[in-house]
Amino acid sequence: MESPKLRIGPRHPRLGEAAFRISRWCWRKTLGKIGFHGLDSDFANRCSAQVREKLARGETAYLVGIGLPGTHNSGVALVEVTKANGPRLIVNNEEERFSGNKHTTEYPAQSIDAMVATLRGMGRDTADIDAWLTGWDYVALGGLLARSVFEEAPQSLSLMSVADATAFDRRRLDQMRRSPRILAKQLGLTDPVPLICMPHHGNHAWFSFAVSPFADDREPVAVAVLDGTGDTGSVSLYAVQNGEMRQLYCNNSMFDSLGMFYSVVSSTQGGWTWLSSEGRYMGAAAWGEMDRAANPYYDRLRHVLHLGSHGEISLNREMANWYYDPSKNPYKRPLIDILGEPLKPEQLWNPDAVLRVEDIKHRPDTKDRLDKAAATQLVLEDAMIHVVDHLLRTTGAHRLVLTGGVALNAIGNMRLLEHFDEAWFEKNQGRRARLHLWVPPVPGDPGVVIGAAWQFAHLAGSPRGAPMTHAFYCGTAPTEADITAALTADDLASQRIGDISTAEGRDAIADLMAYMVSQKGVIAIYQGAAETGPRALGHRSILANPCDPAARERLNERVKYREAIRPLAPMATLEAAMQFFELLPGASDADYNAYNYMVLTANSKPGARERIPAVIHADGTGRIQIVREADDPLVYAYLKAMGRRVGVEMSVNTSFNVAGPIAQTPQQAVDTLRRSKGLDAVLMVADTGVVHAAWHGGGRDSGRFTGWLADWQKTRAS
Repeated sequence: MESPKLRIGPRHPRLGEAAFRISRWCWRKTLGKIGFHGLDSDFANRCSAQVREKLARGETAYLVGIGLPGTHNSGVALVEVTKANGPRLIVNNEEERFSGNKHTTEYPAQSIDAMVATLRGMGRDTADIDAWLTGWDYVALGGLLARSVFEEAPQSLSLMSVADATAFDRRRLDQMRRSPRILAKQLGLTDPVPLICMPHHGNHAWFSFAVSPFADDREPVAVAVLDGTGDTGSVSLYAVQNGEMRQLYCNNSMFDSLGMFYSVVSSTQGGWTWLSSEGRYMGAAAWGEMDRAANPYYDRLRHVLHLGSHGEISLNREMANWYYDPSKNPYKRPLIDILGEPLKPEQLWNPDAVLRVEDIKHRPDTKDRLDKAAATQLVLEDAMIHVVDHLLRTTGAHRLVLTGGVALNAIGNMRLLEHFDEAWFEKNQGRRARLHLWVPPVPGDPGVVIGAAWQFAHLAGSPRGAPMTHAFYCGTAPTEADITAALTADDLASQRIGDISTAEGRDAIADLMAYMVSQKGVIAIYQGAAETGPRALGHRSILANPCDPAARERLNERVKYREAIRPLAPMATLEAAMQFFELLPGASDADYNAYNYMVLTANSKPGARERIPAVIHADGTGRIQIVREADDPLVYAYLKAMGRRVGVEMSVNTSFNVAGPIAQTPQQAVDTLRRSKGLDAVLMVADTGVVHAAWHGGGRDSGRFTGWLADWQKTRAS
């Protein structure tokens, strides 16, 4: 079969570069007057020097990273820095959790209010904040947007009229420019709050390395940022050695992007909007033909991305249109001939357009759509391997930190570990080694505000900080008063059922949880600070029996109301994870820390599907989470109790939400219970350790929870 035509790179690169330089100059002048300062500015240098001096005196510095309106997943992070211990994350408040608007681009007012309350609870106040740092370098971003508009002129000029092209909300970018004044008003200050603009991919890269389990030594650690886009490009590569990070490469393009490729295709083929489509499409791929030789679309689709001789990834602009029309007409004829016509924006979320594996028996096109999802996943994996191959050859590293939005593709991450084995290193580096990989729990944009503070602390002379072991940083633990207030409603029933502040009380609640789940119950746990990042990891989780083959259908149809293509994840003790899954040696650092965050899948062992069918996906994998007693004593005790009750120290774990962000507040937890008719109970744990159970009241009370509680109490008494 003849290969399609190839055109890589923009038509007018010089015009694009000129637009980039002129726009960047204009943005620097304009933003500098209203409170935005570059990292190389006099203001930033003074702030850095003041923090350095403060640390040298043994004092504590406080840095705030802020995600402003106009870019998705706005929020705010509070970081404490000391000379002895480096940065320590206090909170990473994601605005979507407080507003209820998923992937929101709005000004993070509620996140800031909650952060200030936390700061004051520590005996500090906003006057103690040493620097406010943005997750994006808005000067560079302005230049990149201008380059994108002019480099394919005249067609690309149409980008100026698209309100939300490339995941930017242009309607809110004006509010971004007013943020120094809006923030001052919110904090009760008279002068605008000065903001230091930190480089987006640098934020991703340094934070992800600094909290990884990889030692800081003479051997380099490679860092790859694979993103939808940053403020200078969409692919950036780094090497860290002897405590210093240097950038090796940036592709300086918004459209030669792995993230954008996957977002556009998953949205226009799957029927969901960007940022909601990618995870669903990855799940759908498992139902399609994942053999490259047998997939009917892969061999043609792979030409949409050109893999360059030096690790570059370039969009084939003879096939794709999204470099100037990402929403309405993203395909050119060669791509239409492969995938068919793309779904239009008005068709997204339409039940007749959304990809549903349930339709495979009565819609003839469903199998083809699933094969297209598999082909898209395979092309993405090819590109990830291509980039990493060049990076490892160039740096001589065998340790890789992967971050950016693409790093949420848990299947692709596993493929990297499988590909870069001992044979590859023997052939290409002449030594006995294998790839060791780590991905943070927040590789996407909710993590860049943390990264802004982490990177600034590093530049001010701080040590790197402690490795990450959990992700419980969004907000703070609910008070008993907040829980009691939320439970005051006629349509709910509730009861105080225990206290986990003692080991005996914790073990009792854990055993009750396991008993209910063993009886085919579906319960939610709501405790402590919420998880930051997209995965629920035991603080805002819905739990069910992994041994129950009907659990997946029950959860998807009656609790979560979601597509069957989406897998249910297993949470497990390390021992149970090793019993049922092939944990790869390249993820073994710090006692398999890489499996703590549901960012890495593992192949199941023979016989696992028969024992734990609810958590084995169509392709035989599980997106596993290992739970540690030190990080989450209650859920760890629950898993041990599951071992006694059902024979496996494992549970189904899915996020505590229904068609929205993960429940943050007690009121949101109660509202989620109301919307979920198949959820039997929510266990709500106050900051004191007191546990209340809530369940449907009145005519919706099935009697299941109260019956289980009574039976369990009788068994305990006898």
